[in-house]
Amino acid sequence: MNSLKNITRPSRQRGTTLIELSVVIAVLLLLVGVLFIGITAWKNGANTAACIVNLSSIQKAVRGYQNMNGIPNGTAIDVTALTTGGFWTTSPVCPTGTSYVFSATIPNQGTAYATCTVANHAPSTANVANW
Repeated sequence: MNSLKNITRPSRQRGTTLIELSVVIAVLLLLVGVLFIGITAWKNGANTAACIVNLSSIQKAVRGYQNMNGIPNGTAIDVTALTTGGFWTTSPVCPTGTSYVFSATIPNQGTAYATCTVANHAPSTANVANW
């Protein structure tokens, strides 16, 4: 009787098929891809924030140098004067590795002394207004 049962009802093998395994791998690869996109966006945002902080520090160093030496706006200034004046030890560099472009003169209030060559690394006009 056992042999008749096996003939009428075929046995099913348990396990995963190649299609199921491929679907799982595809979903995992999709999730990893989304993760890399998120990490890249986070890194770019962090670089932008660090660059704006550097630009703010440069502006404060220029204003400090200006106030300590009684220099009026529009006076020519060299970046090396800030290094020898003790406002920084080395010239700041953008986190992306690009250098900053410095103005030749001390700017009026509301104008930045240094700018970054990367397009997205500009502070908002509201922040620069207090510089």
